Amino acid sequence: MPRTVFVTGSTGYLGRPLIASLLERGHRVRALARPASISRIPIGADAVTGNALDSTGWQSLIAPAETFVHLIGTPHPNPRKAAEFQSIDLVSIRTAVDAARAAGIRHFVYVSVAHPAPVMHAFIAVRQEGERLIRSSGIPATILRPWYVLGPGHRWAYALAPVYALARLLPSTRVGAERLALIPYRAMIASLVNAVESEPMGVRIMEGGELARGGNAAA
Repeated sequence: MPRTVFVTGSTGYLGRPLIASLLERGHRVRALARPASISRIPIGADAVTGNALDSTGWQSLIAPAETFVHLIGTPHPNPRKAAEFQSIDLVSIRTAVDAARAAGIRHFVYVSVAHPAPVMHAFIAVRQEGERLIRSSGIPATILRPWYVLGPGHRWAYALAPVYALARLLPSTRVGAERLALIPYRAMIASLVNAVESEPMGVRIMEGGELARGGNAAA
């Protein structure tokens, strides 16, 4: 059944291909973007101008969407960006959850991060807080937990593929390798589409191999 979906981060790494995929599948999309980025929203989406860190100007424009997809985050996160995680990632998810709850959203989709993990502790802590805010809101949700999404401009991790292959063969490291899997770009978009099109029930977690399979729980 076609859905009306409100998307933040609509002109970003995941936002643009997700919107294009949703439109191709017959869904209606309302895409939030700053004035300078409006022209980058895929054709066919309804543009909503606003600042993802302050919902004052766009909260009333979420309707008639029933699904909210939150994709705002610090570009190319690394351990040196702890302050940005607090000022962008955390503020934006807090703003999004409040706006979604006020708008009567029925399903909230959030891209978190795989955890536990040996690095990126500040980033993980902020994303965990985002998950907590969503659970506390009472809105049915799907939380996706990729570790790293391979794709345009994000290819360096391909060098780690042999390490992952070995880790999946060893019983002592197999679970961690699955949880911290490298997710192909197209599989991540497919997983987001799967999340949008699924009926919301409580809080669903998608991670590791499920994301690598495009949102399919079993191989």
